[in-house]
Amino acid sequence: MKNISFILVFSLNLLKSQFSYPAEDFLGGGIGYSPMYIKLDSIPGASYLTNIGLNPNEFDDPFVVHGGEGFAHVTGRWRIGGYAGMGGTSVSTIPEIKIFIDGNGNDSLDFGEVSKMYTDELNPSIKAKFTFLLGAASVEYVMPLLQDLEISSGALLGLGRIAMGIEQTSANPRWKQVFSNAYGTMSNDTLFYGVSANEFDNPDIRPGAVSGVLKDVSSAFFNFQPYVAVKWQFLERLGLRISLGFNRGTVRQGSWKLNGRTQIGDSPSSSLSGVTFRTMLYVGL
Repeated sequence: MKNISFILVFSLNLLKSQFSYPAEDFLGGGIGYSPMYIKLDSIPGASYLTNIGLNPNEFDDPFVVHGGEGFAHVTGRWRIGGYAGMGGTSVSTIPEIKIFIDGNGNDSLDFGEVSKMYTDELNPSIKAKFTFLLGAASVEYVMPLLQDLEISSGALLGLGRIAMGIEQTSANPRWKQVFSNAYGTMSNDTLFYGVSANEFDNPDIRPGAVSGVLKDVSSAFFNFQPYVAVKWQFLERLGLRISLGFNRGTVRQGSWKLNGRTQIGDSPSSSLSGVTFRTMLYVGL
């Protein structure tokens, strides 16, 4: 009977010590690698990729943002921190080619026009890459469960940037050709551009044949991501943190830029909404 009483008292004291984790003793912080898995409702611009022969359903869903995260206690049960990461996903294809004689010049194969399949080895490759960058500060409220286990609720607030790069390549590039001028020949700060006799009086300056074309549309946006997190300190200076949240970002209408410079005035507004999941292996308290 005495042994049973001793075991009960010992167990109660152990449980009391676990659940009596005082908020005023919150000190320290941590830093570590924190990949973020994002399942967006839709990727901006993805629906237009079918026009160039790509299947937007082949994008990774969810895709991974590789980043780092840190946190520090400030007062009581409040904690601040930050997150920075970059990630993305891509799709690509090499289409079959049918060559035809465009008799009426409408860029379309019409009935009766001569055509054949291209059988050489220089089929163009087409690739689209979606990139997601995020830098944000975090603030959260901590609720201890056990001495080494706690749950918290907070939000990430910051700026992000998304980009959709479209690359179309028809041949293997060579190093010297990458730095060649697509319009003509440069000599002493002057571009020499050859035209026919009919075009001499009113020339239309256009680039010549190139092995590849790269277009990039991008935009910055404000991002808000509320979340709940569980933190487990399984070693004295090492722990695991898991977060589940919902990302919300909006790209304003007309804010998209081509190749980082030219504003696209008729570009639509885009939403970056979806469930997020973060895992963090951190060093700290």
